[in-house]
Amino acid sequence: MTATQPTLALNLLQRDEVAANIHQFVFESATNDDLPPFTAGAHIALQVPNGALRKYALCGDPADGAHYSILVRREDGSSGGTESFIDQARAGTTFAAVPPVNDFELPRNAQNLILIAGGIGIAPIMAMVRQLATEPGKSFKLYYLVRSRDVAAFRDELAAPELKGKVVVHYDGGNPDKSFDFWPVLETRKDRAHIYCCGPREMMEAVRDMSGHWPHTAVHFMSFVDAAAAKADDKPFTVKLAKSGEVVEVQVGTTILDALRAAGHEAPSSCESGTCGTCRTKLIEGEADHRDLVLTDDERGSNIMICVSRAKSPQLVIDR
Repeated sequence: MTATQPTLALNLLQRDEVAANIHQFVFESATNDDLPPFTAGAHIALQVPNGALRKYALCGDPADGAHYSILVRREDGSSGGTESFIDQARAGTTFAAVPPVNDFELPRNAQNLILIAGGIGIAPIMAMVRQLATEPGKSFKLYYLVRSRDVAAFRDELAAPELKGKVVVHYDGGNPDKSFDFWPVLETRKDRAHIYCCGPREMMEAVRDMSGHWPHTAVHFMSFVDAAAAKADDKPFTVKLAKSGEVVEVQVGTTILDALRAAGHEAPSSCESGTCGTCRTKLIEGEADHRDLVLTDDERGSNIMICVSRAKSPQLVIDR
């Protein structure tokens, strides 16, 4: 995705607090046109009141062609427009949006799915539950990890009789000692299963580590973390483009992808969170600070995901 502009007009039909500090927003077309269809795992980019484009996973039933539903969590001190959206969005308000994009799509031929959601990560996973429940021959099990019952969205729906035996909800009370043990679930890949995981970074990294013996094509992640969010030890660095010799500066709080675009270079991307692989770039020289969930250990020596990863060395040389 390169500077995609909103082309949809969505009317906010209703909003509800579905768990503590978690709000569900339901949209319909503001022009009475049919909404573009979507499949489970898709997201839209919504222009929030402060003008920013924010990505939100669609959590509704893909079979419902008249509505888009998203979850938004209130986080004190967050940036990027989430607070303004929650505070200012009212039923009847019209929002501009980019049509659905799916970097987290279920494989057509997979018959066995392991779904793992943490916190607000239940949004795209919930769309998968709704889609898979209507597809004959599909087997799935959802593991939903949350701190407590009051922050568990869709708790009642997931307790429905038709989902008995297909859903495990784990409450850890915020105690790391009570974290869910993924190893019994992921130790053995059965029936050519695929893993779909969305949630906090720490949880996704644990799933990645415990599924390292699985084929990498069978493990899928989705994340909407702020790729440019700085860490305490981040430092500026430069990126040299091997084909032209041009040197681009990458400041703290800026991604390589954004720095390249600011310098006038086209660069393909989609998720911009280090989970889809679209921005994979050949790394020729330098030591990367890998922050993606796509590359294997063997691939990291010669590749970099420029949407999230940075540099440990003063300069990186990439094949551009």
